[in-house]
Amino acid sequence: MTDNMIYTNKLTKCFGDNLAVDRLSLEIPAGEVFGLLGPNGAGKTTTIRMLSALIGPTSGEARVGGYDVTQDGYMVRKSVGILTETPGLYNQLSAERNLSFFAKLYEVADIPAQVEKYLRMLGLWDRRHEEVGTFSKGMRQKLAIARALLHEPKILYLDEPTSGLDPQASRIVREFIAGLRQEGRTIIICTHNLSEADRLCDRVAVFRSKLLALDTPTNLRRQIFGRMVVFHLTEAQPGLAEVVGGVDFVQKAEIVENKLVITLDDPEAQNPTLVKLLVEHGAEIRFVGELRRSLEDVYLHLVNAPMAEEREED
Repeated sequence: MTDNMIYTNKLTKCFGDNLAVDRLSLEIPAGEVFGLLGPNGAGKTTTIRMLSALIGPTSGEARVGGYDVTQDGYMVRKSVGILTETPGLYNQLSAERNLSFFAKLYEVADIPAQVEKYLRMLGLWDRRHEEVGTFSKGMRQKLAIARALLHEPKILYLDEPTSGLDPQASRIVREFIAGLRQEGRTIIICTHNLSEADRLCDRVAVFRSKLLALDTPTNLRRQIFGRMVVFHLTEAQPGLAEVVGGVDFVQKAEIVENKLVITLDDPEAQNPTLVKLLVEHGAEIRFVGELRRSLEDVYLHLVNAPMAEEREED
């Protein structure tokens, strides 16, 4: 536990009779970009609020940056930076005055230097005197990220960091997040943008009140779907799928048009054997590729599957 920047053990939150987060256990080391994925109402924002010491858990425990969220709430709040999905900024104040105001709340030592540092870093320095109400959504989002970083937190929570942004603004935010990772900060991202999570996150947790799966995107794909190799053939001859399906290391084989799709554990080691076997049976192979399942496929498989409690009731 001491090596983890964030640690939870059976963390639970109820709002009346509504169970929002159910016995969530996580260990997130320093410097990891970690994704929280789930449908609306799954408990992602509630989890972030508990890990920010903004609301208390109903039961269970959590430590953030070495501090207990129930006993050391003030130190937890000083240790984290938060980008909410709809960040509240003062529209009638300039970008510079917005950041200066929040820097005072964070008790930042050298306010002018920190404000300038992040306005420049996010490309807003030349617009520092303009009212935030005149900013585009992308500019406001970048300003909100700057606000979350003013006090140099070790842990950063980002709730839908690119929601509603155009492709160029989204790319700037993604590149900035990648830069923060290189600085060794621990970053927790809540997002519905699964391709973004796939690119940015070292590991992801998929949950629906209760944790459904936790691993790297690559490992989750392999655990659920295996590795699917596609042999593109000049002509798919009848019986090829049965021939290949009889090999002991082949999990599944099927013909799709003029392609033979085979599920394997280790394509790099097993492909040569299959190529030889197919050629011996008269197949003309044009080329071989791997079918890569998306993180969206993984996510939909997990969240649409009935949970254990639901299966027991059926």
